[in-house]
Amino acid sequence: MPRASSKRKSRPLNSAPTAKSSRVDSSSSASRKALSKVRQLVDSFFESYVNKSLGMIDPEGIEALCSDLQVDHTDVRILMLAWKMKAEKQGYFTQEEWRRGLDALKVDRISKLKKSLSNLEKEVSKPENFDDFYMYAFRYCLTEEKQKCVDIESACVLLDLVLGPKYRSQVEYFTKYLKSQKEYKVINKDQWLNFLRFCQEISFPDLENYDSDQAWSLILDNFVEWMKSKAS
Repeated sequence: MPRASSKRKSRPLNSAPTAKSSRVDSSSSASRKALSKVRQLVDSFFESYVNKSLGMIDPEGIEALCSDLQVDHTDVRILMLAWKMKAEKQGYFTQEEWRRGLDALKVDRISKLKKSLSNLEKEVSKPENFDDFYMYAFRYCLTEEKQKCVDIESACVLLDLVLGPKYRSQVEYFTKYLKSQKEYKVINKDQWLNFLRFCQEISFPDLENYDSDQAWSLILDNFVEWMKSKAS
């Protein structure tokens, strides 16, 4: 009579899942369904303002959004929203940009977006974010292909919008200078960034620590001379 085998039987490869793995799968499925529902709500929200012929939200749609948010279309928080979406074209939001911004803000309807605006302001005001937002504001105003500069009038409006709340005196004097001088017709990226550095580093309005040898843009050297002439 053959001897009984002493080998242990191996577990079938297709054994039934354990209770733990079932719970994990169930949780994962629920999470996917929740994300899918949120995406549907975000897309439905997008459809409320989209220009169907363009497939994106256009200036008219943004004005309608601002009306629903009860803010003016020139409110800096709308620019902050564009920054959060990483919107590329001024006055337009693509569906991808809309999804990116609203997903980051964790909102899917007008009531939630309205409440999130104050938190967005706080986020942008953090030093690690503000410099990026400030540079974004300049790029966002480059509306033409290969455009590298912003005209003086637009630059003054943008400076007041973006920097005015933080550096009111500096912005008021600098925009007054820009409007009165005749040498510069536009502001380029380096000049734009230099003015932020000026606001952050230079004692104002006494200008005691301003050193023209420290590679400032010439427009700021001229601005400082103009300030000193006004003070004398």
